[in-house]
Amino acid sequence: MQPTEITEVLNRPHSRELLARDVTRLAYVAADGTPRCVPIAFTWNGSEIVLCTTENAPKLRSLRENPMVALTIDTEVHPPKILLIRGRAELDVVDGIPDEYLQMNGSYEMTPEQRVEWEAEVRSLYDRMVRIVITPTWAKLIDFETTLPTPVEELIRRRDERERA
Repeated sequence: MQPTEITEVLNRPHSRELLARDVTRLAYVAADGTPRCVPIAFTWNGSEIVLCTTENAPKLRSLRENPMVALTIDTEVHPPKILLIRGRAELDVVDGIPDEYLQMNGSYEMTPEQRVEWEAEVRSLYDRMVRIVITPTWAKLIDFETTLPTPVEELIRRRDERERA
C-alpha cells in the first residue's frame, strides 16, 4: 500500500474518530511463535501510533525479534466502525513518563482530583518506560456504510455480475 493511500484512509472522518479513542488491540507474534492480541492504550500523533509500556513487559522481547504488528481500533455499536492498521514497531526507552502516556489516558473519566492522584502514582512507579512507535504500512477502514470487509465486497461484486448476466 502506498503512503498516500494510507494517509487517505487515516484522514477519513470515521478513521479520525477511531484514532481519537483510548484503546487499541495490538497483535504480534510472541517469542514462542504463538500469536498474541492485547488491549493497550494509545495515542495518534498524526503520523504514528504511540503505545507506552513497562520496561519488563513480555511483548518487548517479542517486538525486538519481530517488529511487525497489527492493530484494531473499533466501536461497540451498530454498525461497527473498524480501523485495521499494520505496521512496524520501533522501541524507544524513555527516562520518566513519556508525554504520550499522560495524553493517552486523558479521556478517561477522572475528576481533577483523581487525575492528580493517578499521575502521582504513575510518576512514583515508573523510572523509565518504553514507547512503542508504530508507523502504519497498511490501513483499512470498515464502516459498513461506505466500506465493507473485502470478502463481503467480493460477494457483492459476484452477485451484481450474476444479476447483470
